[in-house]
This record gives sequence, C-alpha cells and structure tokens, in this order.
Amino acid sequence: MTLRKRFTLFTIFWLIFILILFNIFVYFFVIKISTNSEEQLLRNKVTLLLENVNIDSSVRMADPKLLSEFYNVNEAIRIVDVAGRIVNAQGSDQDLLKRPVSFSRTHASGMTKIGSLRVLYMKVPLYSGMEVIGMLEITRKLTLLDTYLQVLVAALSVTSLGAVFFAIFGTYWFTSKLTAPIQTMVQTMREIDRSGKLRKIELKGREESAELLQLIRAFNQMIERLDRTFASQKAFVADASHELKTPLTVISSYANMLKRWGRNDSTVRDEAIEAISKESERLQKLIKSMLTLAEAEQEDWLKLETFDVMQLSDELASMLHTTFHRTIRVHADSDGNGIRMTADKDKIRQLMVILIDNAIKYSKDPIDIVISQTRNMVRILVKDNGIGIPEHEIPNLFERFFRVDGARSRTTGGVGLGLSIAKRIVDLHEGHIDVFSKPEKGTTIALQFPKKTC
Repeated sequence: MTLRKRFTLFTIFWLIFILILFNIFVYFFVIKISTNSEEQLLRNKVTLLLENVNIDSSVRMADPKLLSEFYNVNEAIRIVDVAGRIVNAQGSDQDLLKRPVSFSRTHASGMTKIGSLRVLYMKVPLYSGMEVIGMLEITRKLTLLDTYLQVLVAALSVTSLGAVFFAIFGTYWFTSKLTAPIQTMVQTMREIDRSGKLRKIELKGREESAELLQLIRAFNQMIERLDRTFASQKAFVADASHELKTPLTVISSYANMLKRWGRNDSTVRDEAIEAISKESERLQKLIKSMLTLAEAEQEDWLKLETFDVMQLSDELASMLHTTFHRTIRVHADSDGNGIRMTADKDKIRQLMVILIDNAIKYSKDPIDIVISQTRNMVRILVKDNGIGIPEHEIPNLFERFFRVDGARSRTTGGVGLGLSIAKRIVDLHEGHIDVFSKPEKGTTIALQFPKKTC
C-alpha cells in the first residue's frame, strides 16, 4: 500500500471516529438539555396547581374548571383518588388520557413511551392536612422535541458525510503534494538506475515545506557526494592503472630482453635484474599503499589506546636516524610527564613515518618535531628546511597519486599515496592537518588531534 493511501485511510478513519464520538455527544447533550427543560416546565406547572387551595379538598378537586386552564396540546393532567379512580382529567390527547393509572404516594417523574413516542410524566401526591387524598399526574408527549432530534440527527449525518467527503479529497490532494518530492526522488533514482548517470532534483519553483526541502537538499547532497566519489574512484582506477603499468612494462621489457638475448651477456643480465628488482620493490610499495587506503575506508580500522606521543616520537626519531643517518630533533612543550593522547598508536606511528620520510626525501638539513598540548588538543609539527612546495600545489597535496614533481618523486621512490593515507588517518581521528610551505625555505606539516578517552 502506498504512503498516500495509508495516510488517507488513517486520516479518514480517525476523522470518522472523532465525528461519531462528537455526534453521539451532541445528540445526548441536546436530549439531556431539552429533557431537563421540559421537566422544569412540568415542575413549574405542578407548583402552580398545588398553589390552588381547591386541589386540597377531596370534594372540589373533581371540579373540571380546576385543570382546564393548565393543559396544553400533547399534554394530559389527571387527578386520581387513593382508590385509583380518575376523578378529574383534562387534555386533548386520547393516548395520554387512556394510559393506565398507577397510583403513587410519593413524588415520581420519568420517561416512558407510547409506541415510538417518548412521554414525560410527573406524579405528585395531594394532601389534606397530613393525609394523602389523591395524586396529581401530568404527562406530556415530546413530539416536537423528537421532531427536532430527528432534524438534528439528519443535520449531523449530512455534515459528517460532507466532512468525510471533503476530507477524502482534501487528504488525497494534501498527500499528493506531500509525497510529490518523494515520488520525484523515486523517479530520479529509477532513472539513475536505468541510465547509470547521477542527477539531482531541481529546487527552482518549488514551494514545499521546510522538512521536504531539507529532504531534497539532503538527497542532492548525497548525489553530489556520490558523484565526487565515483569521479574519485574513476580517477583512482585510471591513476592506479597508469602507476601499475610503468613498473609492469619495465619488468616485462627486461624479462623479454633476457629471454631473447640478454641471458648470455652478464652486463645486460645484471642491469635487467637490478631494474626488475627495483620495479618489483616499487610495485610492492604501490600495492601495499593501495591496500592500506582500501583498509582505511573501513569503520573499525582504528584501535584506540592511550599512549605517550612524545615517547613515540623519540622512538621514531632514533629509528629513522639509524636508518637514514639524518638528524631528527624532538621538541616537547611538557613538564617532563610526557604528552598523552588517545588514538590508534600504530596509525599515528604510520602517519609520522610518512611525514618524516617525506621531509627526509626533500631536505638535507635536520628535521624538527614539535609536540605541544592545550586543554582540549594535541598539536604535532613536522618541520624541514628543504625545497618546499609551490603555493598553488598545496590544495592538491593530499590527492591520490598527486606529485609536486613527478620525475623527482620517481627518483625518490614515492608512489603518490603517502599523504593520502596520512590525510585519511587524521580524518578518522577527527583531527585536522595543515600545510605551510615556501619554495626553497622548507615545509611545516601541522597536525591537531582532539583529546579523547577510551
């Protein structure tokens, strides 16, 4: 069942339910009010009759003139003695006058029926001194009142049917307007599925509610993000294919040369083995970096723990100094107790290795690592005094396979994925990375990480 039909049926069901309750309330409320009004009229009439002194005499209460001035149409007044005989009766309605007598020594009132008509009655005992000498009975057909109730029922039925009728069309129209953006999105998704091309929903000329506009904007933002993701994937596949093609071509060329004629020439053989070895190593690094980027897309890639980032930096500086014979200095704004942060220790180590390795490749002077902390942040700076980066290249620095100087990067063994991995590590830690660089003066990479608890 569609959302439109569900909403329409739900609205109509509750409207009918509310109308039924309202109509029942109005019907019985009108009956109560009108019946109370009729009862009050009978009480007033009984009071006037009891004020007549002749009604207290067993002789004079049979006088026809006693009641002739008080009865109305659809009404009957009777006086009954203690023996149950009617001694005086006035009225024009024979049905009321022929009703069986039921003597009562106490005050009584209520409702009865003659056929389908309601009859209101009131019985009052008559006294002579302290002795009951008879009973005054007034009955009235509620013919006019029942007619009004029938009109009321008809009016309520017609208005309820009209309300339901207009509610059906109104709700259907409203739900049509309400679900139009959703239907548009469904159609857009089907077109995307059919054509394979992403497209957004146009917002021009739309007068939707704020919530629906937010839904449309969220859909368009999702489409934009998917578009960027697909474009990035296409670029990544193209760049990866290009990067993989070069070492594979070199390896294939040297292998074919050895196969054809180079195996007997030691010089050519040594050159081919060295080239194949280097390109295989480069190919391994490229594949490893690509696998690392693929793993970084997983939500559970991080394993958080609390560690001393200053101690980690000292260990890295000592290890890389031993490996590359380069001076790496660690500076810390600390009171000697270290600077602790909660993060994935292995990923932070990998991040700093990437940044320090780049600094080693493109500078010959000592490299500085500056670590500081504030109340809510941990800040790490990696500084070098190397060749620097042109300002217009900085925004593209973290793109996959991007190289500031492709030839220079190839001689240093880079594959153009290190800084992409570094950016992903920073993003997963909800951190921030900035690059400050000037050509021939050096580069500073600034990392900021929020302090967290495991």
